[in-house]
Amino acid sequence: MRIPLDRQSNVPLYQQIEAFLREGIMSGSLVPDTRLPAIRQLARDLGINRITVENAYAELEADGLICSRVGSGTYVLPSYQLAPPPPNGEGEAWPLWQQELAAQGRAHHEGLLSTEVLAGAGHPSTARAGAQGPELITFATGVGDSRLFPVEDLRKIIQNVMRRDGVGALVYGEPRGYGPLRATIAQVLASQGVSARPDNILITAGSQQAISLVTQVLLKPNDAILVEVPTYGGALALFEAANLKIVGIPVDEAGMRVDELEKLLQQHHPKLIYTIPNFHNPTGTCLTGQRRSRLITLADRYNVPILEDDFVGDFRYDGRAQPALKALDPGGRVIYVSTFSKMLMPGLRVGFLVADGPIYEELVYSKRFNDMTTSNLIQRSLESYVTVGRFEAHLRRSCQVYRKRRDAMLWAIRRYLPPGVQVNPPQGGLYIWARLPQGLSTDQLLPFAWEQGVTFAPGRAFFPTAQADSSYMRLNFAAQSPDDITEGIKRLGQAIAKLAAN
Repeated sequence: MRIPLDRQSNVPLYQQIEAFLREGIMSGSLVPDTRLPAIRQLARDLGINRITVENAYAELEADGLICSRVGSGTYVLPSYQLAPPPPNGEGEAWPLWQQELAAQGRAHHEGLLSTEVLAGAGHPSTARAGAQGPELITFATGVGDSRLFPVEDLRKIIQNVMRRDGVGALVYGEPRGYGPLRATIAQVLASQGVSARPDNILITAGSQQAISLVTQVLLKPNDAILVEVPTYGGALALFEAANLKIVGIPVDEAGMRVDELEKLLQQHHPKLIYTIPNFHNPTGTCLTGQRRSRLITLADRYNVPILEDDFVGDFRYDGRAQPALKALDPGGRVIYVSTFSKMLMPGLRVGFLVADGPIYEELVYSKRFNDMTTSNLIQRSLESYVTVGRFEAHLRRSCQVYRKRRDAMLWAIRRYLPPGVQVNPPQGGLYIWARLPQGLSTDQLLPFAWEQGVTFAPGRAFFPTAQADSSYMRLNFAAQSPDDITEGIKRLGQAIAKLAAN
């Protein structure tokens, strides 16, 4: 669970934990019978003393909000005091850009989103590198290892959903997404420290569509958008296709250089900030807590919304858990996007976004005219699988596997690649971002690597066209076994040697 803690505050840490959990319970985002993290685990995740967590839990238990069950864990009890819903968009609580959106008064929403009307109406395995070449080992894929997902369980679940729901599973369904799935996602997010209501969640066809919807609603051609450089290539391609002015902000080992943000806000007046604060794609960096708070403060001051792409925020192997930006959002400043593609199976094509205020209905409207709804059958099947307990168990198993693969790749890089190759070991995520020795290009390296039976993602795909840098490459360690990782990096070292000798 990623609970935001202010270590500089005069408020004791145990009281901050207690207040965060209390708000989640009272608002209903932590529903009754939600299992809270074990004391030792939460203390380890937050980098604090076990007694601090014990004190927070003791306060909540004394107030009858949680209970401990011997041999089972700590669970949320029913609460009869629900917090009032967030502002409805007509008051002054929403940021100015949201109020302006609501003031447009789009009548086109009327009657178009009726649920009743709508309800009626690459696996990363090896491949042949060449006719006479070795089996290709690819580090180029953008996803985890779908072989870890219990495929047979999914097949049975789909069959059960078809028997249970019949034709109801095959109609368009709700434009916002299948209600029980949205409720389940809200519970999962609450267990991870993000407070969200089902009514603020929109199911999308993967996170790519979620990013596209936000772009369509908030931006128009020639508007400026601020992005980290480098950043996710799929988002860059989308922004360039929309004819946006892409303004880059550099990334270092602590994430976005927030110290350079204010001058860019003043100079370019961007209409959106797109960021990947947790285990950034492609660099693997994680934005520090101090920078997160500063980012939200500056975005609020300059009236700029933040689009947070949290695509693998829970794949953490080392270090302290950082809260999502959405968990720090005072209300309506951050649009949160995530996906099941990286955590489960890419072919499911189910992602979601969380948005508060007038922007949410605009996004639902845009989703309606893009593709009506996300697959109803897949949503219902996913909901049957993704209970909080089963989902967390899958994440724990995946993290154990991916941690070993990350370590295997780092070891192989040290052993088989030349000393001039630079890497920053990531604390989580799926990728290692590597830089070749000076004078070498990954564009030139790629054909040599292909001949050796290995491939990777060239770095230029993660930079805006005008700032392309071909000295970098992204290596996915999650999709291959440790033995294949070792062999693949060995082949890559041979390819680099051939390029250097050319």
